[in-house]
Amino acid sequence: MTKMMKAAVFERIEKIAVKQVPVPEISDDEVLIKVKYTGICGTDWSIYTGKYSADKLPLIAGHEFSGAIAQVGKKTRNLKEGDRVTADINMSCGTCFYCRQGQKLMCPDFHQLGIHVDGTYAEYVKAPWEQVHKLPDNLNFLQAAFIEPVSCVIHSSKAAKVTHGSSVAVIGSGLGVLHGLLARLRGAAPVIVIGDNEKRLGIAKEFGVDVIINVKDGRDPVAEVKRLTGGRGADFVVEAVGTPKTYEQAFQMSRPGGTIAAFGICAGDDAIKVKPYDLVLGEKTVVGSCAGVGTDWTDAMALIANGHIKPESMFSMIVPLEELESALKELRSDPNLFKVFVSAEASKREILSK
Repeated sequence: MTKMMKAAVFERIEKIAVKQVPVPEISDDEVLIKVKYTGICGTDWSIYTGKYSADKLPLIAGHEFSGAIAQVGKKTRNLKEGDRVTADINMSCGTCFYCRQGQKLMCPDFHQLGIHVDGTYAEYVKAPWEQVHKLPDNLNFLQAAFIEPVSCVIHSSKAAKVTHGSSVAVIGSGLGVLHGLLARLRGAAPVIVIGDNEKRLGIAKEFGVDVIINVKDGRDPVAEVKRLTGGRGADFVVEAVGTPKTYEQAFQMSRPGGTIAAFGICAGDDAIKVKPYDLVLGEKTVVGSCAGVGTDWTDAMALIANGHIKPESMFSMIVPLEELESALKELRSDPNLFKVFVSAEASKREILSK
């Protein structure tokens, strides 16, 4: 008899059904993981509204997760039942031109757990054993469910190559808060975070960024960044919102010879106005990044486990799997919510911070 589990299935656009589905069957190269927590990501909202992965529905979404191994495949090495783990969600063929260049995110067969194949809004999920990371003893399940977004920010920071003493402006107070913290850890100064959410900007200040710009105050962020950098503009600008307006601001507030780190994801048909004249004579560099891979994950674990990143102030609440759909909507309407986790084991909401 097929074993069943509870899962939240994104059946069609704006329709999630929590129901019984078969427990995934693993191959010799996979492990089965009992999911502990899954963090709600903005990508999940895009899947829910049909802006992303609409052709993959029905789908069990969810990818920021932690759990414990319930079953191991025959070819699995250095993993056993009961191990506390998470998994790199980014999968590729391993043999194409891009994979051999170490650019698996460009692989024609690239796919992600919970975005293109069934993910972690369920009691169990399967993953290739080579993608699985064992958790350090001093990293708890809730912190571990935040490794994936931290890895993405680390990947962007590495791509930008932020240097000591350089000025960094971050547009966005979602994961932009983490971008500000990473810039500080890399020795940048001043680190400026720009956003419109007072609570999240407050957390950025707690993380030690030098300057907060709340655009609701009516200040022009481009003019403010230039004022704070001797009229030049920032050495590095991170766009972590994903709108044409903020991308254009990123180009405007970067200095000649500066670097723009493109992190925020816009709609597929969005476009911005950029003057090639300014790029050529200004010798500006643009670097894009879309996900954390490989050592980005182990780096994220090390930073959290050793207390260099303390994300708990970003954690808002834990909700049962049955409340996933309502929590997705609340995150769009309640500015006081930051990171919300979902658990199939939870029976009621648990408030973590206000």
